[in-house]
Amino acid sequence: MPTDPRRLAVLLAVHRAGGVHAAADVLHVTPSAVSQQIARLETEEGVQVLDRGPRGVTLTPAGRVLAESAERIEAELVEARKAIATLGGEVSGRVTIAAFRTAIRAVVGPAAVVIAERHPGVDLVIEEREPVDSLRRLREGDADIVLLERDEDADASVPRGARDVVLLEEPWRLVLPAAVAAPTQLDDLRDAMWVGAEPGTAADRALGRVAATLGGHVRTRHQYYDFDVALSLVAAGQGVAMLPALALQGEVPHGVSVVTVPGLGSRRLVARHRATRREPGPATVAVLDLLLGVAGALELG
Repeated sequence: MPTDPRRLAVLLAVHRAGGVHAAADVLHVTPSAVSQQIARLETEEGVQVLDRGPRGVTLTPAGRVLAESAERIEAELVEARKAIATLGGEVSGRVTIAAFRTAIRAVVGPAAVVIAERHPGVDLVIEEREPVDSLRRLREGDADIVLLERDEDADASVPRGARDVVLLEEPWRLVLPAAVAAPTQLDDLRDAMWVGAEPGTAADRALGRVAATLGGHVRTRHQYYDFDVALSLVAAGQGVAMLPALALQGEVPHGVSVVTVPGLGSRRLVARHRATRREPGPATVAVLDLLLGVAGALELG
């Protein structure tokens, strides 16, 4: 009796999820339905595909062979869908996005889900990289879109052959130890100790702008690049810091307060791409449009 390929997909789900119940959740069916499909697969193939032990299930050698076949079938179906999309005149091609962590978490990741649904012919590649490395890859043709950050008063000049698209403008927030009284105006921070940002970053430029407003100097100690590091230092009582709203969408560490203070300004999230006679291509344009849509739907306050 030939094996029903759909049963291979169920076996692959059990393997990836780590158990029958977890696979049932992924497949949106009952555990009983999963067990029935596995039992029928074993009957059709005449082999045992799962070892059932007190700690869960694992694939038998025969089960691994079938699961690997299921993975190959899955990969071929993905390629087939891309080929069909191309035949139908739909957008297709590889688009590589190089971006930093908070941009990937808040914008690029969610956009990837929409891109897969609306443009199955687009092969999206996402790379977490620092801005200098991202720009190098864009210049060398290894990336199609790079996401950059700018403080509100940063130089907006764009090199020849490139174009910037502002995805969103988000407010800077003040984060401070919970035990510290919340300021109501910028001048209340004149004597504050700040956690310093890495030179050249948007956070560093923003702090310099605030310092100029406060008379040209603020006290700083330590230095961070990753916003999670800044939050950890603030939680440890090492000072106050300015972080963009995107960096504060997740859970804030215990002992940290987030305050809106007039005069902190804003940070821009910018998508840069090549702009020549042949670029951006249709696939890159489609991805840019969806990045704009996802960014525009964010509620940053």
